[in-house]
Amino acid sequence: MSGSERPTPWAAFGYALRLGCLSFGGPAAQIALISHEVIEVRRWLNAAAFSRALSLAMLLPGPEALQVVIYLGWRLFGALGAILAGLAFLLPGALLLAGLSFAYMQLGSMPGIAAALVGLKAIVIALVLVALITLARRILRTPLNWMIAASSFMLGLTCSLPTPMLLAGGAFTALLFADAEPMEAAETAVNVSFGRILVICAVGGFCWLLPWLALRIFVPGSIGEVMYLSLSRIAIGGFGGAYAMVAWTGDLFVQTYHWIGFEDVSAGIGLSEATPGPLLLALQFYGFVAGWGAPQYGSPATTAILCSILALVASFLPSFVSVIALAPAVETIAHRPKLLRALGGVSAVVIGIIATFALNLARAVLVQNSVLHIAPCVIALLGFVLLLTRRIGLAGALISGIITGVIFC
Repeated sequence: MSGSERPTPWAAFGYALRLGCLSFGGPAAQIALISHEVIEVRRWLNAAAFSRALSLAMLLPGPEALQVVIYLGWRLFGALGAILAGLAFLLPGALLLAGLSFAYMQLGSMPGIAAALVGLKAIVIALVLVALITLARRILRTPLNWMIAASSFMLGLTCSLPTPMLLAGGAFTALLFADAEPMEAAETAVNVSFGRILVICAVGGFCWLLPWLALRIFVPGSIGEVMYLSLSRIAIGGFGGAYAMVAWTGDLFVQTYHWIGFEDVSAGIGLSEATPGPLLLALQFYGFVAGWGAPQYGSPATTAILCSILALVASFLPSFVSVIALAPAVETIAHRPKLLRALGGVSAVVIGIIATFALNLARAVLVQNSVLHIAPCVIALLGFVLLLTRRIGLAGALISGIITGVIFC
């Protein structure tokens, strides 16, 4: 512990809960808020320890801000602290989004609400494009990565290749052409207790297995079981952050299973951006909407609630398991060149996936019955310019989109 004062467990849990209520603005803003509070204000960690936590979060699949919070809980109070900190960070946003999901299904077709959602969805297109540009600037730093990104975009657009195949191809290509890339770090020995990792993974696997067994025994082949397995695969292979996982989920739910539409995908992103917590809570919304449309466990509301809970478990349980398992090795994992190269290829593929997702999203929101709608196009364009130039913040963009949607759509 490198801080000047060790907090009590209650104080640490209270901070994580407060953070879960205030963490608007996406992962970058959330991580900035956490670093300021933890390093400068509360002094629970020093800058070097926080940097190692962030390195681990960036290397693992899943939402970075949540994984930083889980690591912080582990650093302070071990595995129990990690679990409590992560749950406290997730709980406020999940509860608020559950209420908004119900309102969306009940009131979303009303004229005023529908117009507001059109404006919100148009702003979401701008958000995704800005995120795409930001990620591309950070990730695509070599000609090889640009080539991988462009290839994954074209393959995803023309061949509809499965996302795991694209990710594996990106990693293989990056390793295949490794000699053309500079070595940025020297190999270091990793002193890891593999027995400890296996125990933690076994416990996590048991926690994951219980819901699946219940579904398999009582309602085999139901929407809940298929969704649980699908989102689990996405959570395990979801390198590249929340937008990549949302894009993968949107493609699967819309084009493969036809549970929801692209208009629901954009609404989920907008509502999750408007609530605190990780953007990945959008997957909870998609589970709710999919369950509402296929009421296999009683009423639509009952099925929707159950599916949203299953979506939460499948989406976030791997983050808890991976951070708690690998936290002791954080100083060595982030300095292995071959791993960094493979992840660089995966990240380049993610850029292509998000670009394909953005194009499909724009088609669904801006084009209706083969006709381009001017009002949402203008809202999306203005939102993109204002967000890219930082003339307006996330909250202002979302509110402006809703207001202009009500007025002009």
